[in-house]
Amino acid sequence: MSKKIAIIGKGNVGSALQKGAERARYEVRTTGSDAKDVRAAGAWGEIIILAIPVTARQDAIKNLGDISGKTLVDPTNLLNADWSYAGDLTKSGAEQIQEWARGALVVKAFNTVFAQNMTTGKVKNESLSLLAAGDDTGAKKQVLDLGLAIGFASADVGPLSNARYLEALGFLNIQLAYGPTKYGTDLGFKVIGLGK
Repeated sequence: MSKKIAIIGKGNVGSALQKGAERARYEVRTTGSDAKDVRAAGAWGEIIILAIPVTARQDAIKNLGDISGKTLVDPTNLLNADWSYAGDLTKSGAEQIQEWARGALVVKAFNTVFAQNMTTGKVKNESLSLLAAGDDTGAKKQVLDLGLAIGFASADVGPLSNARYLEALGFLNIQLAYGPTKYGTDLGFKVIGLGK
C-alpha cells in the first residue's frame, strides 16, 4: 500500500486531507505554489493530491514535472467567479488534467465532500461515500484505500469519463449547502447497496 502522499495546496481541502491521512498513518508532505517545492513534493509522493484552485492546476502540473506512473488525485470543483457551474458533460476537469499530465494515473475523488468532512469521512457519525473515477484500477484502489483508512465508505464509480458526473454532483452538493435551500455543509452523499 502506498504510504507517501504529497498534497499540493495548504488551504481548507489540503489541510483537512493532511489531518485525515496522517491520522490514518500515512506519511504526508504538503506544499504551497513554489515551483521547486511542488517538484520536490511530486518526486517524493506516491500519491499526489491537487488541493488547489481550478485556475492553478495547469501551472502545478507543469511544476510537478515528470510524474509518470504516479497516482494524481483531482478533488477540484469547476466554478465560475459567480459560483455558477463551469463544468462540461462532454469533458471533465479531471480529463483535462489527464491531457496535461499524460503519464500520470488521474483519479477524480473527494470533490463531492466538503473540506470539514474530509478529516474523518463522516457526517453525524455516518461514513460518506468516497466516489472515485479513474481509468487505472490500481490507482483508484490506492485512493479508495486512503478513503477507507480515513473513515469513508468506498465507491468505485468507473472510468475517468465519469468524472463529468462527479463534477456535476459536486456542484449539486455546493448548491445544497449554499444555494436557496441553505442546508449548510454538515451533509454529504452515501451510495447504498454496493456490498462494500
